Amino acid sequence: MMRGEARSFAAVRKDRAADIDRWLTDLFRTAATRPYAREGGSGGKGGLLDERGPAASPGAGPSGIGQGGAGLNGIGGVALVAVGSLGRGELAPGSDLDMVLLHNGRDDVARIADRIWYPIWDSGIGLDHSVRTVDEAVKVAREDLKAVLGLIQARHVVGDPELTRAVREAVLAEWRADSRRRLAELRASADKRAESGGELAFLLEPDLKDARGGLRDVQAMQAVAAAWVASAPGPRVREAYELLLDIRHGLHLVTARGTDRLVLQEQDAVAGTLGLLDAEALMRRLAEAGRTVSHAFDATWRTVDRLLTGPAPRGRRPLADGVVEHGGEVVLARGANPRTDPTLVLRAAAAAAEAGLPLAPATVSMLAAQSPPLPVPWPPEARGALVALLGAGRAAVPVWEELDQAGVLVKLIPDWERVRHRPQRNPVHRYTVDRHLIETAAGAAAFTREVSRPDLLLISALLHDVGKGWPGDHSTTGEIVARDIGARMGLPPADVEILATVVRHHLLLPETATRRDLDDPVTISRVAEAVGSREVLELLSALAVADGNATGPAAWNSWKASLVSELVRRVRSVLSGAPPAPAPALSPEQTALARHGGGAVRVNGSAVTVVAPDRPGLLWRAAGVLAAHRMAVRSASAASAGSTAVIEFVVVPEYGTPPDPATLEADLRLVLAGRLDIEQRLARRARSMRPSRVPVAPPRVTLVDDASLTASVVEVRAHDRPGLLWRIGRAFGECGLDVRAARVETLGAEAVDVFYVADRTGRPLLDEQQRIQVREHVLAALR
Repeated sequence: MMRGEARSFAAVRKDRAADIDRWLTDLFRTAATRPYAREGGSGGKGGLLDERGPAASPGAGPSGIGQGGAGLNGIGGVALVAVGSLGRGELAPGSDLDMVLLHNGRDDVARIADRIWYPIWDSGIGLDHSVRTVDEAVKVAREDLKAVLGLIQARHVVGDPELTRAVREAVLAEWRADSRRRLAELRASADKRAESGGELAFLLEPDLKDARGGLRDVQAMQAVAAAWVASAPGPRVREAYELLLDIRHGLHLVTARGTDRLVLQEQDAVAGTLGLLDAEALMRRLAEAGRTVSHAFDATWRTVDRLLTGPAPRGRRPLADGVVEHGGEVVLARGANPRTDPTLVLRAAAAAAEAGLPLAPATVSMLAAQSPPLPVPWPPEARGALVALLGAGRAAVPVWEELDQAGVLVKLIPDWERVRHRPQRNPVHRYTVDRHLIETAAGAAAFTREVSRPDLLLISALLHDVGKGWPGDHSTTGEIVARDIGARMGLPPADVEILATVVRHHLLLPETATRRDLDDPVTISRVAEAVGSREVLELLSALAVADGNATGPAAWNSWKASLVSELVRRVRSVLSGAPPAPAPALSPEQTALARHGGGAVRVNGSAVTVVAPDRPGLLWRAAGVLAAHRMAVRSASAASAGSTAVIEFVVVPEYGTPPDPATLEADLRLVLAGRLDIEQRLARRARSMRPSRVPVAPPRVTLVDDASLTASVVEVRAHDRPGLLWRIGRAFGECGLDVRAARVETLGAEAVDVFYVADRTGRPLLDEQQRIQVREHVLAALR
């Protein structure tokens, strides 16, 4: 289906609403014009006087049977009103009907209602219904937010139109008169919905109705406009709203039910119904629509706040050259001319962020329409204004969003278009690429006093993932794009080189810290060689923290932070001229445990130490016990003292509270003594796990060359599940290999585990056939 055909979804919804209206009209006319016998009448209690239809019944027909004025179809005193999606003419394939039967006190209204509601139920269509007088409807709307929002946009279907008009006029009058209270109630409802539903633009599986930036937010803006407090949503919001309706329409077609959550496995099919290439294209359009709605929603509530709380002080406070504060917003000073001052747009944005104020909508529109392109290379004042904007930290994010919504950013940085609204379809990332970049820059502002080049830190944070707009490894392509943008911004060649290096290696520290053995001298030497200088190292260190925090909790935690900090400390020492430190000897505590000769276990918070006679398979057997106790292994390393092995695990509970240390120690001793079959326990856990709802990529096993001189480094990427480390370690054991150290990282549902292994002689794997065999054996264990 081409996009032009998909646009016909709006016509389909309109036609369906018209069909439903005709059906309801027929039901209504039949119900309201067929009189019932009163109790004791010839038709019996509750019986029909005549079953031949309206035309055959005395008193029926054009003259009506109403107890009030004659309405549509000659029926008075009762009206059928559509609210909700039918009322708005937005009925999707799986939508329910929301109906109100209004009456003026007719004593047969219950019977009329039954003859309308029962056929609807029999048809299988969901129905939300009520029967009320005008006064009752107004009273309910006075206290029930859902009811008043429905009645504000109520649409007369059939019956006495005076009843519908009376309800709408009364409800709207009270909504406007009591707007201070009711709009505060509406805002609280929207905030609660956003808190539970998240931000539509950034969710993997968004709720199209209730997420922030979804359909209900547009409907809330329409309700604000009905209170005459702010303008109705403009054309960009209406276009975004129609897209959301189309996506919901496609979702109903694909799932054959009235669902609002766009889950991963449905996204490609829904994209097809809209004539889009794939889920990536769909989610990018959805992100743009959601952000358009969210932006307008925020602007609406700023208007509401100003009007309901009273005007802000009217004075003009200078903020920067050509920029002033006026009425709680940032506007251009009298005489400021964007046409002749190309840096004014960045200067105004920086002033707004530093003052913690919004740019006035009219000011943003003027700057977007009148600002000429910046000269290339940028003048220093433009670059300085950009750094000042980013350096404002969290306050920069809403200002940046204003510039983006107005189309200013792609004029300033044309390459921004490639990452704009680009989704990151994995659970690790909480934002689209472009939003992640500005969030990272905002986070990096906290470290500007800890680095020698704060300007390069902020710019590299803004550009570190810009390569995701191009095919291939984003660090490699990002380096190329960053060079171009840096030169465009007018950075000196030496600074461009630093910027490109930081973008190229922005993942170096966190990936090395979590996937390599920091006690191996080769690890530290390789990082020092790649970094090249302490200046770049400190930029990468600060960027790692800002990037991790902006990505999400699955990407950054205290464990990873401590590893990165330790790596930076060791690399800094090497860059200062000191040789790489040798692998540390056993600590005094480990030495004391080793004297016991074996079977000793200590649990201290997240640290688990196991001491036992050194033998192959010790690490993975211990890992199996930890997995059986719901402990996820974050890292593992092994050392030896004579014939005794000491293994250090860093663990976290998969959920809930950690297990009792005494029980954990007891099971570890049992498995080390060969008296506990841990495989059965893990099998039971695996059977109780709910299978993944989405397709899982096949595992991948890679032998990393030149990562160590004393062991072979094997990287395993697989879907995470309990006992994964145990399965991999057992496969190594069956190949006659010993695991000397492990680094384990879980990114959402994906595990990236790295193992340092050696053969029975203590050497790395050199024979190519053996390397292939090990790889295939580990893959087989993961299937």
